[in-house]
Amino acid sequence: MKTDWEGYYLDGRTAVRQRVTIRLMRTGLDITTESGTRLWWPYGEVRQTQGFYAGEEVRLEKGDEIPEALQISESAFLTALHRITPELAPRFHDPARRRVRAKLTLIAAIAVIGITIGLYFWGIPAMAGLVASRVPVTWEEHLGEAVVEQLAPPPRRCTDPIRTRTIEEIMTVLTRTLPNSPYTFRVMVVNNPAVNAFAAPGGYIVVFQGLLEQTQAAEELAAVLAHEVQHVVKRHATRMLIQHASTGLLLAALTGGASDPSAFGLEAARTLGVLRYSRGHEEEADAEGVRMLIAAGIDANGMITFFESLRGEGKGTPEFLKYVSTHPSPTDRIKRLKSLVAQQEGKPVKLLPDYEWKDIHQMCQVTDLKGRPQRP
Repeated sequence: MKTDWEGYYLDGRTAVRQRVTIRLMRTGLDITTESGTRLWWPYGEVRQTQGFYAGEEVRLEKGDEIPEALQISESAFLTALHRITPELAPRFHDPARRRVRAKLTLIAAIAVIGITIGLYFWGIPAMAGLVASRVPVTWEEHLGEAVVEQLAPPPRRCTDPIRTRTIEEIMTVLTRTLPNSPYTFRVMVVNNPAVNAFAAPGGYIVVFQGLLEQTQAAEELAAVLAHEVQHVVKRHATRMLIQHASTGLLLAALTGGASDPSAFGLEAARTLGVLRYSRGHEEEADAEGVRMLIAAGIDANGMITFFESLRGEGKGTPEFLKYVSTHPSPTDRIKRLKSLVAQQEGKPVKLLPDYEWKDIHQMCQVTDLKGRPQRP
């Protein structure tokens, strides 16, 4: 093993560099200058100040205020030092460990990427589900109210009192099957030609006029409402918003009632407007919606006939039929629904037997002073 190394010595008082030979000894450095002067540096008084990275000159110092210094260009000097005095390893850098450190750094980087991917695909959804199941209903109501203020502002709502009571009557039949539900369900119709409906956190359900006009019987609207009610009860919308909105909303959810979620209304509305429920959430809402219809004594075939009508319309105008484009394939969906509806026993009760259903299609129409129909 090489024990003698070439280097330079600086005495700390002048800028003169003296060429020296440095001999590695068991307890210290034996330094000899070109003039023959010998210096002794015990390892206990030596500290390393440079040479921690590849290509960097090794610098050792001895003394406090104006230290003496040694400069060695070869990093192998440190490797030899460690072999002679392994018990002093913590005091001096070991270049042999650079490869290990590089491997550990690469492993750490890969681990960080893996953890980030895991958090995105599994960790955050799992946490969102956990948080969504624990936030107070009042917190959801405040968030839902802020969302519908953005997506269904009051000027766009259709408030015909008689037809509104008709829809409320259907909701009453449905919600009787949820006697212990903490939610107060509110249905509002907005003047929008899109065939769409959505549920917001806290019990808010918004039905677009286009979808209302698509229904051919009260049972079909009841099916849509039952499906949306399940999104509320299962907290699908709340979970999706917590998962995909900013960390601010997540922190607000974590603090529950201590934070007002209304401040996130615009952000939540944008998120809810562009995201789609997962296939699992949609299938759960379908299945539980059918069970709700059966429990309420409503003909669950209304869900099938409604989606069959959308499937036919969707062939020509897929962009217009948002309720189809944002939900599972109508063909697959209808197939699953038929197997669920087949479980209904007994003869269901006709909803609103004395009501001419097409009248509900006029929900958003008003007449001018001459009696001509106009949209508000």
